[in-house]
Amino acid sequence: MNIIRIYKTTTTLLIAYQEKYYTVIAGWNDFVNREGLHQRILEDLKGLEPVETSAAEKILATSLLPPIGSQEVWAAGVTYYRSRTARMEESEDSGGATFYDKVYVAERPELFFKATPHRVSGHGQTVYIRADSSWDVPEPELTLFISAKGTIEGYTVGNDMSSRSIEGENPLYLPQAKVYEKCAGLGPCLMVPDVPIPADTMIRMAIYRNNEVQYSDSVPISQMKRSHQELVDFLYRGCAFPDGCFLMTGTCLVPDNSFTLRDNDRVEISIDHIGQLTNNVETYRM
Repeated sequence: MNIIRIYKTTTTLLIAYQEKYYTVIAGWNDFVNREGLHQRILEDLKGLEPVETSAAEKILATSLLPPIGSQEVWAAGVTYYRSRTARMEESEDSGGATFYDKVYVAERPELFFKATPHRVSGHGQTVYIRADSSWDVPEPELTLFISAKGTIEGYTVGNDMSSRSIEGENPLYLPQAKVYEKCAGLGPCLMVPDVPIPADTMIRMAIYRNNEVQYSDSVPISQMKRSHQELVDFLYRGCAFPDGCFLMTGTCLVPDNSFTLRDNDRVEISIDHIGQLTNNVETYRM
């Protein structure tokens, strides 16, 4: 697999390719929202001189932004068996457990709106939990970048922050459980390969409290019930995305029911070939 990584920073787009860095002055939307993005970027790099690695690393350390422009972020639910089980457990008292069982086997997947760009945090930035929630978890997800034409052009690491107490109380509360200030993390880059990401790609998550591990696990994306293109096709049936969009593809890494996030926890999510997304946790208060 031949990989290009695009880092969005406050000053430039930083392109990492074959252990070298290049700077490109371009708007994020126009640069990434192209069919055949991998080949297009290779053409953009022709004739460009690489920048010093030390200079590039300084930019990444001080100026990194989440890899998003004006795109919406959507998400898919119950795409892994473990997620189905977790959703059924949290909704048992409300009588909503059967909904998750049914959507797991249904032809139509669960798709929902997740975040606008200003509610997205990048690598090293803070994500929020709700003050009116008693049970909160991060959900590590391989996230697709899809062009306006519906083609999967890249991948990034996603953190789908969720209030399990609110969603479990009533499935109709899903938007409140999922959509709020800094409810999503994306980063550290947009990974653009020349072929689809391999099925044996591993997702890993660790949660730290006072620098001690509270949870750690991993899973290959091959455990997904649905294909990436299947999710994209359903999403694009009813929506147009002129600048492209991001789609979180669901999670299989779910902490035990006794665990809930607290202020100052640290969530580290890594996905093979892409990198690591680290977010600190705080409670959002007006």
